[in-house]
Amino acid sequence: MTSFDTTPQLNVWRALLTLAVVFVMLATSGWTALHNHRAPSPLQASRSAWERGSIAGHELPDTDSAPELLARFFGTLDARQRSDLAHRYPLAVGNMNGAPVTLRYAANRLALKHERTVERKRMHDNRLSSLGQYEAGRRMHRYEALLDEDRRILAFDPNGSGRAAEVFGDLDSASRVSVVVPGVDTDLLTFQRTYKQYSAPVGMADSLYRAERSAGPGIRTAVIAWADYTTPNGLGIDSATAMRAEDGAVRLNALVRALPGSSEVALYCHSYGSVLCGVAASSLPSRVSDIAVAGSPGMRAANAENLRTTARVWAMRDADDWIQDVPHLEVGGLGHGADPVSKGFGARVLSAEGAKGHAGYFEPGTESLRNFAEIGIGAYRAVSCARDDDACRTGLSAGASS
Repeated sequence: MTSFDTTPQLNVWRALLTLAVVFVMLATSGWTALHNHRAPSPLQASRSAWERGSIAGHELPDTDSAPELLARFFGTLDARQRSDLAHRYPLAVGNMNGAPVTLRYAANRLALKHERTVERKRMHDNRLSSLGQYEAGRRMHRYEALLDEDRRILAFDPNGSGRAAEVFGDLDSASRVSVVVPGVDTDLLTFQRTYKQYSAPVGMADSLYRAERSAGPGIRTAVIAWADYTTPNGLGIDSATAMRAEDGAVRLNALVRALPGSSEVALYCHSYGSVLCGVAASSLPSRVSDIAVAGSPGMRAANAENLRTTARVWAMRDADDWIQDVPHLEVGGLGHGADPVSKGFGARVLSAEGAKGHAGYFEPGTESLRNFAEIGIGAYRAVSCARDDDACRTGLSAGASS
């Protein structure tokens, strides 16, 4: 997106904040009742089948059990039994925090193949409009792309606009893991792009992984493109509230707690994704060492201290990013609060030189991407601070230890 006059943007946000109360009330009353009568989604159906299933004469654990319990359960099974469960309940296993990551990859391949077949049939279903057939074709081609042999799909949900997560690198052996948390208008169809590829989660994560490998070739890293939450649709009501962020925060917390090993985790939260990270911050485990936000409308906190996290908090914003024109306020739960790059917020403000707007922070060759990569490998002294941020420079001179 490009820069635009501040006044229209202010008027839009004031209108959104005024209307949001009405829509929130509707969303929690009559509309919710309608949604409760819908047929179960494919993922829900798979989980329900799992709950009725068994292995070797024993009941299966609850799909919402703690990751540690599920990891122990899968550890009691042999390879054939694990494969059998993935074939019987691919979506349940593929989205199960605590299941071995390689088993999740295999299960999601099975689920993607099934959904590809479903959409291929819908492409030629005369009961659908031409637009419906076209949309089926788009989803079918997306599934084909996700089925490329070298891709590691950690989460996949075809329901609605869809959700997904993909891993770059070896998650099992990584000593440091980075998680890219995107913002509005992210779903299965926008999970990756050919045009402006680094504005989509797959391009962001791939770019960050390559940059980390270049910055620290001897460090075992992995990067997750995490679009496994329902994002707001454009600059509408949802983007002015924390409803999507609150649900996403629960999902992000579950992901981080289920990651294998004891790797440190850095979060890279773009745009509305920074709202989610702000909401999640206080509940995240101590293995989260860094939270870096870019192009943030706010983190639902008055300052970094109020995030109540032991993680280092970093922030950046390009000079041409239109998000600077969004009012940083919160009124009755509406709006997202203080500006993370302001001096009063207390984050370490990084240089974003070369980013060129709201969607350019992960572009190769930019100072923003280089800074992200140095954080990802723990090379804190190598990051470059914004010119006027003394707190950032002070932290670096102390080794960025706190």
